[in-house]
Amino acid sequence: MTSQFKTAILVAAGVASSVSVSRAQAPAAGAPPPPASIVVAKPTYTFIPLEITVNKPAAEVWKRIGKFCDIGEWLRIPCTITSGTDGEFGAVRSVANEVLVGKTELSYTYTQPVREGRPYNLYHGTLEARPVTATTSKLVYNLFFDNSMLADDAARERDRAQKTAQFTTALQNMKILAEGGTLPPAPARGTGAAPSGTAPGR
Repeated sequence: MTSQFKTAILVAAGVASSVSVSRAQAPAAGAPPPPASIVVAKPTYTFIPLEITVNKPAAEVWKRIGKFCDIGEWLRIPCTITSGTDGEFGAVRSVANEVLVGKTELSYTYTQPVREGRPYNLYHGTLEARPVTATTSKLVYNLFFDNSMLADDAARERDRAQKTAQFTTALQNMKILAEGGTLPPAPARGTGAAPSGTAPGR
């Protein structure tokens, strides 16, 4: 067998092998597309700082409104602890499956978990009762998230305004409760308040 003939056989075999591998790797007809990436290529991180003065010492304020599922009362949405222990690292509440990831004596920080097929916006919230004097304090609520997945600047402004309004109302409710008051009746749906059961953040 001549060397030229051997070379021709080897080249033909290589081409056939490449075609076979290509066919094996091609997705089957009708197969579902791969899931969308949750990684955001160019995030635009933003934060919303909110606070309100309370005429009670910080420790008393935190005792009244600082449990992880107290959100159910002051944000007027259902809340149960679905995993772990309320107030401890790793506790999960039913509100958007939020996870307690940080805490001090008078504060906690939570996040929302990654969801398949949805860009991850790194949403975090921190609630703190901060001493001001021996008899007064202030509640500080900071939200942090990536809003790059929203359509445009107008959508980002609407989202920011909605979150600001929602959590300003939450702080006002916390102040009422911490000072020994009773919350007024919840606004009817459609009046600008978040409906019962609406999770904040996303």
